[in-house]
Amino acid sequence: MIIKILLNYIIGYIRISIEGYYIERFINISRNNKITIWNLRRDKNVKLELNVGIKDLKKVAKIAKQTQCKLKIIKKRGIPFIFNKYKKRKIFLAFLILLMLLLGISSNFIWNIEIIEENEEIVQELEKDIQEAGLTIGKLKSKVNTKEIINKVRLQREDIAWMGIELKGTNVIVKVVKSTSKPEIIDEEDYCSIVSDKQGIITKINAQNGTIVAKVGDTVNVGTTLINGWMEGKYTGIRYVHAKGEIQAKVWYSESMTIPYEATERSETGKIENKYKIKFNNFEINFSKRLSKFEIYDTIYSENKFKIFQDFYLPISLVKTTNKEIIEETKKYTPEEAMNIGIQKLQEKLDDQIEDKEKIVNKIINKEEKEEGIEINVIYEVLENIGTNEKIVF
Repeated sequence: MIIKILLNYIIGYIRISIEGYYIERFINISRNNKITIWNLRRDKNVKLELNVGIKDLKKVAKIAKQTQCKLKIIKKRGIPFIFNKYKKRKIFLAFLILLMLLLGISSNFIWNIEIIEENEEIVQELEKDIQEAGLTIGKLKSKVNTKEIINKVRLQREDIAWMGIELKGTNVIVKVVKSTSKPEIIDEEDYCSIVSDKQGIITKINAQNGTIVAKVGDTVNVGTTLINGWMEGKYTGIRYVHAKGEIQAKVWYSESMTIPYEATERSETGKIENKYKIKFNNFEINFSKRLSKFEIYDTIYSENKFKIFQDFYLPISLVKTTNKEIIEETKKYTPEEAMNIGIQKLQEKLDDQIEDKEKIVNKIINKEEKEEGIEINVIYEVLENIGTNEKIVF
């Protein structure tokens, strides 16, 4: 909203009064038509004063007529009206020419980099790698070699399946598709064995093809052969096959943590303070020089870049710093309280790892009391199908 208001000041806005019995309807229709209105002040029950951008004046006049309201212009504000007022003065004409020149020059540079990741899958540290490859804010568009940048990034990373770069105005759109590691696909005609892909105790094993080499009750590790990809007959000898079967095992999921008897907990009070600064590329103008009034706080930064059109960004941005007040409290727990907190946290972690909760057959809780706290270990025993194909190499 702040950006829109500042932009309207640059383009120009008008303060108007609306008088009639259908003021609420006028406001609703204006907002439904995405017309930005601000600084509303009701003078009487049937009279309202508000600001509207100069580009929306015709739309507002049409809505006023539609709702049988009387429209009157009170004030005109913004840079266009200032220039109009002082158009005879050479200094303002020179300023206008300078502004147009600056806009023309700035259009040759990159002032925003937008990264679009397919399916909102986050590619870690991609922005850093793009900058190291040569795509940076403030660079001349003519110096940007998109193919070279794409090749550099893809050579450095294995988690990107596809990458594209598009220049629009002063904006660069980087599109990426994250690659996913896929298990090796073994053809039905290939000879293979079945090996364990998890550690556990076999509870059931059946083979539709191949020779069983593990039995119920065996403890197996990752990589242990369960069903061999060959069969031996009295008259046929050894015959290689594509092993098939069903293996069920009791596998373990484990999580541990230490809960101290005395801990400092942080919580928000609900009080916040906002500070603003204007950035001109790397130069900053800070509107608030004082330190935060909060003793302990968390800080959140947000940056909104100015743009004239959809893809014409300017080297100017508004940076908002939000400080949230935090209070720290020291809490003391008994061994029993600490144990219950630890068990709850660990069970939540383990529950997130297991899709079918009905297959949990046992929960084991181990604890060890120490001087500074209690160490908790929670183990889930889960019945799962295990086994993966492993190609036989001759």
